[in-house]
Amino acid sequence: MVDQSHSNNNVSTPLCGEPYLLTPGPLSTAAQVKQAMLKDWGSWDDDFRAMTREMRTAIVDMIEDHANDYECVPIQGSGTFVVEAMLGTLLPENSHTLVLMNGAYGKRIAQTLSRIGRRHTTIDKGDYLPPRADEVEATLTQDPTITHVVVVHCETSSGILNPIEEIATVVAATGRKLLIDSMSAFGAIAISARKTPFTALVSSANKCIEGTPGFGFAIIRKADLLNAEGNCHSLSLDLYDQWQQMERNGQWRYTPPTHVIAAFTAALDLHRNEGGVCGRFNRYTQNRDTLVSGMKKLGFKTLLDGRWLSPIIVTFLNPADKNFSFDHFYQLMKSQGFIIYPGKLTEVDSFRIGCIGQLNSQIMQQVVDAAAHSLNKLQVEHAGPETSHPDAVL
Repeated sequence: MVDQSHSNNNVSTPLCGEPYLLTPGPLSTAAQVKQAMLKDWGSWDDDFRAMTREMRTAIVDMIEDHANDYECVPIQGSGTFVVEAMLGTLLPENSHTLVLMNGAYGKRIAQTLSRIGRRHTTIDKGDYLPPRADEVEATLTQDPTITHVVVVHCETSSGILNPIEEIATVVAATGRKLLIDSMSAFGAIAISARKTPFTALVSSANKCIEGTPGFGFAIIRKADLLNAEGNCHSLSLDLYDQWQQMERNGQWRYTPPTHVIAAFTAALDLHRNEGGVCGRFNRYTQNRDTLVSGMKKLGFKTLLDGRWLSPIIVTFLNPADKNFSFDHFYQLMKSQGFIIYPGKLTEVDSFRIGCIGQLNSQIMQQVVDAAAHSLNKLQVEHAGPETSHPDAVL
């Protein structure tokens, strides 16, 4: 197993023998976060209601330049639950949404809109190219019936960080409303309501705040939330009704994941102590740079280069060597204490390594060393990909 005796002011030592989760969430959590789940909470109790209230305020405060224009509404379930809740609550039946897709999660948004009966148009950039402002503007100009635009902030199927500021500028200039799936970016990638005007943004507990799975949250412009009554196709996913209940008495409408919320509160404390969004971004960026530098020395090639390579997760192209097998590589990495992620690309074989969670640059160097050991075990002479792979995005 990997040496877990490291020390770092911003990273805590995992439990003995516990592997590192190098994924975009669930991820490796701090001991303090796990410890917080050992206490039981009454969902109607004043202390728990105060915890919910303080959590909602802390989340909104991560948005720069928000001027108290936004409300945070948490909802039970995984990230996909809160994405559907955002779409169902804020898109009236007569809406028409432009979906910007460049991976699995953009496609899931389109699938959700089909399922809930909301009209939509797509711009599909394939596996790894970013949607750009000029093509969004052209589509919005050509079709005046489009009322909303939805984009994934960090598309973790490739690891691309989409240019949401330039997209938001165009959406605002053309009088449309922007919805952002910031599931894997919020808390580590700064966002300003002035530079990136948006109607709503969603994320979940088990991403860059480094909590545990169990709920997601929507940050919604208050004026739009007030106009959302009766929109939602679902009882349990209605963010307007959830917000109204919380404003009246601080309660969740249905049984909340009390232990997960306590864990998230502990994670918020650690996030603040690390320097907030900026501090977390810096650590994740160091993690990515250590990982990418080391893996490239082994011969691996990243799918993305330059400005689009996020500090959240990195996609590597599979080696062309006939001795390489991802399944065997995965098991060898796991045996050394690292759980990595299979690829989600349609054009080329790949795998992914996350940079978020309780990880630091020393751990990422251990990941590189484990990858070198695994290649040696597999008798892979060089980790370079097929020459026919798509050009990396610059």
